[in-house]
Amino acid sequence: MDVTEIESFPVNIPEHDIEDLQERLGRVRLPEAETVEDGTQGIGLDHLQSLLDVWRAHDWRFLERRWNAIPHYRTRLDGLDIAFWHVRSPEAAAFPLVLTHGWPGSVLEFESVIGPLTDPVAHGGAAEDAFDVVIPALPGFGFSERPRERGWNPGRTARAWAELMTRLGYERFGAHGGDWGAPVSINLARLEPERVAALHLTMPFASPLPEDLAAADDAEKIMIAKRDSFMRTGPTHAIVQSVFPQTLGYSLLDSPAGLAAWLGQALVDFSDRRPEAGGGVSVAQQVDNIALYWFTGTGASAARWYWEAARATPRSAQAQNEETVTVPTAFTLFPGEPYPTARRWAEHRYHDIISWNEMEYGGHFAGWEKPGPLVSELRNAFRQARDH
Repeated sequence: MDVTEIESFPVNIPEHDIEDLQERLGRVRLPEAETVEDGTQGIGLDHLQSLLDVWRAHDWRFLERRWNAIPHYRTRLDGLDIAFWHVRSPEAAAFPLVLTHGWPGSVLEFESVIGPLTDPVAHGGAAEDAFDVVIPALPGFGFSERPRERGWNPGRTARAWAELMTRLGYERFGAHGGDWGAPVSINLARLEPERVAALHLTMPFASPLPEDLAAADDAEKIMIAKRDSFMRTGPTHAIVQSVFPQTLGYSLLDSPAGLAAWLGQALVDFSDRRPEAGGGVSVAQQVDNIALYWFTGTGASAARWYWEAARATPRSAQAQNEETVTVPTAFTLFPGEPYPTARRWAEHRYHDIISWNEMEYGGHFAGWEKPGPLVSELRNAFRQARDH
């Protein structure tokens, strides 16, 4: 591929890969059941067996047809082939928007919002809210190439995204992200403040300073307790993947049961599972996503993001907050987010907060769990930006 070429990239997994997966799923070897009932030993045997049963009946070709109905491309950025969806709106004045996913998700998180964002009139919205959307797969995720060298962290990825938007002809654009998509989008806004018209985040990546902890009100104390609890028991995935991603990766690449357990637990634990909230990420969505990791062989390369970031991201709250963001920034906070943030803490880092909306339902995976509210929040966040 020429270094600046953009080529259509349809997905077609070889039939023998699908047959190999079915053979492996037919002979999985599982441990005995956990000895507790509270989930403290990890994903339960019954839960995993149910997930594997759904995976055995999964129709990958159906997912491929859905995938290939969305314009999918590939281009080489900073020595790496990056795959991305790029959907232009039928509206001439559409505003460009790059959406970045995280772990354990994928570009599939945004599948349901593409239509309402690009063609709002067809989905009950107004033409002036139309977007051209660009949805790249992070390096080492999905159909993007797996890095063979160190250094693919949020900052380097942001530089690649800036070049991608240039290559697509977008001088000015918006950026949205959650999970790893948040630091990538934050870095993009800091790298190109004249080009990023506004930023929208569902995960602020801002921590309280010592003086914030000392002056915390009752609501902030609840947030601090939730963060502390999560840091004691929740970030197992981050600890393991930031230390031994390669060791873990052998199991993720070789065992469909191991991959389903590792991704499935996070997809459930970080979502809003309350019945009134919709139950979180559906089993069908989970299996689509797990199958994508399997067929692209990206369990290890995706895990390696934590290793890279641990060596590139400031560790202290003070250092993090010193990486200030000056572009207009909108936040949508979902209650199922395991690592909550107070606006007062975010104000240390984001100098132009244009909206701060705390939602009643939803979790870490907004595009899967609450696509309608996410679309509304994105439309509202960028209305002001597109006028300047």
